[in-house]
Amino acid sequence: MRVKPSQTEVRNAQSKTVVRASITFPLDLYEALEKIALRKKVSLAWVVRDASEKYVAGENTEAASQRLGRR
Repeated sequence: MRVKPSQTEVRNAQSKTVVRASITFPLDLYEALEKIALRKKVSLAWVVRDASEKYVAGENTEAASQRLGRR
């Protein structure tokens, strides 16, 4: 189900459209993400975006491999 974001949720940042999302994490995962952010000296949001981008890239690679008959 795709929900259209409200105008307050959609921002134009550096010519990219971004959406603010609220996500609930198990406490242990949240704490691990916080530690990564502190170690890298970046925000927790940066860590989550970075991990999400890598996950999506991996999914796209896997889907392409499956279309080509590879596993």
